[in-house]
Amino acid sequence: MATHDLAGESVDGPFYLERVSIPEESEDGFEYEEIHIEEQSVTEGEEDLDAAVKALRDHPDNFECVTERVASAKQKIRHIPEVVDDFIRNFLVKMGMSKTLDFFQTEWFEMQQKSTLKTDEVGFVPDVYTHNQLLDNELKNVQRERDSYKQKAFQAEETIVKLQKERDFHRLQHKRVVQEKNRLIEDIKRLKKHYASYEPALKQLNEKYQTALRQKMLVSIERDRAFGHVYNLESTIDSSHSSPATLRRPSESQKVQEKVQRSTRPSGDGVSPYDPSRDPTKNTIKHPKDSEFPASTRINPFLPQIKELSSQSTKGSNFSMTKSVKAHTLAVSCLALHPRKIIVASTSDDHLWRLWAMPEGEMIMTGEGHTDWLSSCSFHPNGGCLATTSGDTTVRIWDFAKGRCVLTLEGHTNATWGCSFHSCGDFVASCSMDNTAKVWDLNSERCRYTLRGHVDSVNSIMFLPFSNILLTSSADKTLSLWDARNGLCAQTFYGHEHSCNSAAFNALGDNVASCDSNGVVKLWDVRNVSALVTMDTGPQSSNQVTFSPNGRVLAVASDDGSVKLMEVASLHMSSLLGHSDAVQSVIFDHRGEYLLSAGSDGDIFLWS
Repeated sequence: MATHDLAGESVDGPFYLERVSIPEESEDGFEYEEIHIEEQSVTEGEEDLDAAVKALRDHPDNFECVTERVASAKQKIRHIPEVVDDFIRNFLVKMGMSKTLDFFQTEWFEMQQKSTLKTDEVGFVPDVYTHNQLLDNELKNVQRERDSYKQKAFQAEETIVKLQKERDFHRLQHKRVVQEKNRLIEDIKRLKKHYASYEPALKQLNEKYQTALRQKMLVSIERDRAFGHVYNLESTIDSSHSSPATLRRPSESQKVQEKVQRSTRPSGDGVSPYDPSRDPTKNTIKHPKDSEFPASTRINPFLPQIKELSSQSTKGSNFSMTKSVKAHTLAVSCLALHPRKIIVASTSDDHLWRLWAMPEGEMIMTGEGHTDWLSSCSFHPNGGCLATTSGDTTVRIWDFAKGRCVLTLEGHTNATWGCSFHSCGDFVASCSMDNTAKVWDLNSERCRYTLRGHVDSVNSIMFLPFSNILLTSSADKTLSLWDARNGLCAQTFYGHEHSCNSAAFNALGDNVASCDSNGVVKLWDVRNVSALVTMDTGPQSSNQVTFSPNGRVLAVASDDGSVKLMEVASLHMSSLLGHSDAVQSVIFDHRGEYLLSAGSDGDIFLWS
């Protein structure tokens, strides 16, 4: 008797079956033909074995190759005859008839032990049974492969349907986007034509506006001149004695006054008649509380200290950030330093101003009252008051002792940009987007002079310390020096090609630095009225420029988030980085040991 294992070997009998394994990557030399989805579609009704055989027969090359492979595989199988008893055992095992197999085995071994079993009469199973078994196994394998192919075909069909739906969706989306794009292009063309039709009218209106503005300025100048003449005539009449010559003067003054009144009388267009008390220009009528400007020959008492500081060596590259303070929730527009202490005032777009003790960074006081953003501030020379300017067109004076606004100066017709106190403390100057600057008398609480001459917004204003000279910078690309005693322009500096954002004197007053919206910084000689140095720190805008106390370093607040430091002698440029947004203001302390900067990120940085 021979017992067989799963591999087909018998323990004490000959081999009757050889296991043959065909690798997946067999090198049969067959070139497979690519079948496109459009050429051969798979449907549910063609997923049986007959359809697969038919598909193979439709491709003779493929069918012949498969036939050859099956024949070669069959040649490798050696058909060894199987003994009948082994066949019966295998049959019972295959059918799961374990009890019958046990009885058969028991009876078989008993007869073998009693020598009643005639083994020589046991024959072999005919080859047809073995062949049928092999065919049955091959059929089952083919059916399993067919089922797997059918499942994969179903999955492929679902994937194809899904991809087709996505393709149709994206095609529809693409068509819609193209239609919208074409419609927008047509709308843009129509808007361009519509805009082009308005260009002549806009140009004509602009020319009319410029002409009316020039006429208005000429009328204002003539009116001021006429009223000055009238005032002089009336003063002459009051101070002269009664005589035939003086009796004729009143008639002349009356004629001049009537002529001015006729020229200012409304012509039915709703314009109110001229009121001298409301004249925003310089008022020539003496007020009892008017202050007197100090003599212009005063000497700066801090000149020895300035000369002492000028001997010290200061380099921009030596500064490093030592303190950061979150000062405001919105952008910080300006910083101002107390005249004697290291106390800094800050103004912001959040309508607030605050006082800070440096270098600790502790907040001392907060003030609110403006109805719009704050643009700048300036300390009173005695340190007890603060002037602020705002988008609400006013200038306010704040008293620290009283903790409130003590004076509101109204007269500008547009947002005010900057302010500066006279060193005597009786006057404050302001500049505005209405193209003018004003000199205010704090004692009489009125505007003494309106400085007219710039043809665009006046962006900064500054008094030269211990003098009556004012420095202004304007969006008309010029700087101007003014005499505050009479409101007249003494000198104009030309050279910038873009809007001037800031201008400042050095401590000695012989040089002026300015910066514009293209990042160009210029250093001017006041005596020769010429540009000494031109430096390009752009292309980002430069918002403010200031000198160090010794005049050797120039600090520039830049829109690129850095503070540019320029050494005046060597023109060496360095940058202090730290702000996350544009830097709006920068100042030095009294001895140049600290540098403070503030910007649109709402922070104040202390550099030492």
